[in-house]
Amino acid sequence: MNVLITGASAGFGKALAERLVANGHRVIGCARRLDKLNALADTLGEAFLPVVMDVSDTASIPQIITDLPDNFKQIDVLVNNAGLALGTEPAQNASLDDWMRMTDTNIKGLMAVTHAVLPAMVARDSGYIINVGSIAGSWPYFGGNVYGATKAFVKQFSLNLRADLIGTQVRVTNLEPGNVAGTEFSNVRYHGDDDKAAKVYDGFKTMTGDDIGDILLWLIESPAHININRLEVMPVAQTYNGLTIAKQDS
Repeated sequence: MNVLITGASAGFGKALAERLVANGHRVIGCARRLDKLNALADTLGEAFLPVVMDVSDTASIPQIITDLPDNFKQIDVLVNNAGLALGTEPAQNASLDDWMRMTDTNIKGLMAVTHAVLPAMVARDSGYIINVGSIAGSWPYFGGNVYGATKAFVKQFSLNLRADLIGTQVRVTNLEPGNVAGTEFSNVRYHGDDDKAAKVYDGFKTMTGDDIGDILLWLIESPAHININRLEVMPVAQTYNGLTIAKQDS
C-alpha cells in the first residue's frame, strides 16, 4: 500500500511513517524541510520517498503528484496532516498574517492535495482520505478563532466528501485530536517560544505524537468495508468546559 502523508517531517506524520514502513507499507513523505525528510529516509530506507511540498503553494501540487515515480504513483491512502496554529490572542488583537497563513495551509493546502489525488481513487474505486482535524473544529476556546474555524472547515469538508463519494469504495475520515505533546505544534503556535510551549503540557498526562501515529495506523489498516466518519480523541485529563459567563459587579 502506498500512503502519501503531508507534514511528514515531524509529529504525527513522522510517527505514522515509521509505523507504516515497519508494517510493510510504502510512504510518500511530503514536507517543506528536505533535511528532515532525508534524515527519515536514511532510517526508513527505500520504502520512504521524500518529497518537498509546501501545501500552501497550491499551484505546485498537481505537478508534484504527476511527477511521482512509477512505483509510488498509485496513492492508496492520503493523510492530510500538514497544518498549523499561530497565536492565541483574541481576534481583535490577532495578526492578520497569522490568520492568512493558517487559512492557506489548513484549508487551501488540504483542498489542493485532495483535489490532485481524489480523481484517481474514484477511477480505481478504491482509496482512503484521512484528514487530521482537531477538537478545535467542534469546541471553541479563547484564542482559537481562525485556527478553530479552519478545523471546522476540515470537519465539514470531510463529511461532504463522504456525501459526494456515495456509491464508491473511497473512504474518508476526519481525525480530531485534543491535547498532544511531543510535536512542534505549540512551538509553532507561540512563534518559537519554547518556554510558553512547554507550559501547555504541564501538570497532566497528555497524548503524544506516537499515540496519534498508532491511531492513524489503526485507521489505515481497518477493514475496507468500514468507514469511520469522525474520530475525536482526548487525553483522559482533558474534557469539555462549561459555558463561560462574564459576571458584572452589581
